[in-house]
Amino acid sequence: MARLKIVNNFDGSFVLDPAARESLFTLLTNETFRNQIATQLQCQDVEFTELLFQPLPYSMGTPKGMPPEFEQYHESEGYTIINVPPNFMFKAKIFNPSRLCAIYRKVV
Repeated sequence: MARLKIVNNFDGSFVLDPAARESLFTLLTNETFRNQIATQLQCQDVEFTELLFQPLPYSMGTPKGMPPEFEQYHESEGYTIINVPPNFMFKAKIFNPSRLCAIYRKVV
């Protein structure tokens, strides 16, 4: 039987290469992609906040799987958090971290 490993501390900090960041932001602000998100959320449009974070293991300190400073967006009706599509990560040549989440503001 496999045992669960409890992670007490996980460093979710990261720094993106400026070129990779610019490429990723271009993909995340693309009108077609934004329209796709807005359609799913049933709102007029979404605006990329330029806030990214690395998902964290669930723990007592990170019960929502994100750094505490981003929980306010999770709890707000005016924002949504998405997983950055893997193909966007690949196109932007971002391999570390392997996963990122992006925060969008809903435009009603």
